Amino acid sequence: MTIASVSVPEFRAAGTDLSERRRSGISRGSLIDIIGSADSGISWGADGAAAIGALTTIAAIATDERMAAAYPGIAASAEGLATPQIRRLATLGGNLAQRSRCWYFRNPHIACLKKGGDLCPARTGNHLYGVAFDLGDCVAPHPSTMAAALLAYDAHIVTNRRDGVTIAALLGDGSDGRRDHTLAPGEMITRIVLPPPRSGENAAYKRAIGRAHAEWPLVELCARTVIADGKFQFVRLVAGGIAPVPLRLMACETALQGHDANAATIAEAAKQARSGAKPLAMTHYKLDLLEGLMRDLLEQLAAEGAY
Repeated sequence: MTIASVSVPEFRAAGTDLSERRRSGISRGSLIDIIGSADSGISWGADGAAAIGALTTIAAIATDERMAAAYPGIAASAEGLATPQIRRLATLGGNLAQRSRCWYFRNPHIACLKKGGDLCPARTGNHLYGVAFDLGDCVAPHPSTMAAALLAYDAHIVTNRRDGVTIAALLGDGSDGRRDHTLAPGEMITRIVLPPPRSGENAAYKRAIGRAHAEWPLVELCARTVIADGKFQFVRLVAGGIAPVPLRLMACETALQGHDANAATIAEAAKQARSGAKPLAMTHYKLDLLEGLMRDLLEQLAAEGAY
């Protein structure tokens, strides 16, 4: 069985992902241009909390000094995403709602779950860039860097139909291989709302990629910490590139919370990054990358927190 395209109406903002899908023939439905119909820019509440319009560009988030001070993990994630050219055009809403990067999905002549097929061809085919945490029928990792960062910050999504939607509710639990998100037909992200900043927080983002520039991450990690009196007083760790949805690494957080911010604690916690993993035949290497990223970021944050 082959399916040539996905012929449903789609929203278009900058179109950085949509244009590619239309060129390849994957998307052939009608377009609804939304420039000017959704929020853009960053607004701030009296409590210091930010609300980011869905049409705000990734570059605007990455270069905003107040964002970097209040939500350093989000700003760092935005800065590490794609290339400067893409960041200047791509929108936050578009990044959250983008489609799978799986090469089987992107091939207009191959059926897959996300195009109405019955099976995931990557599972028995070439899944070198697939998941290391196998949560459902589809083995393609979720493509959104900003979804992982926003999950780390307990962000909520506002759409033209719903308010207060968590990132987890927007993306689902990864078990439904037919969907990249839970947005209904005609539903559009309009705003992303963040909680007030956490005092004393430091944060960082890092990705492992296959080449020096302009590559989709094999594994990525957004790490938030508050270190006081030499101990991890607060820890939040979210990884992307390893599962059908971004994953909060609870076992690692537990191994760090309340413990000394030193190399021994970090090394032991990094080992817990593998907890619950179910790698495919070709994706065991992602667990090594994840553990390495965890150690690098936490050692960096511990060193910065010592001053």
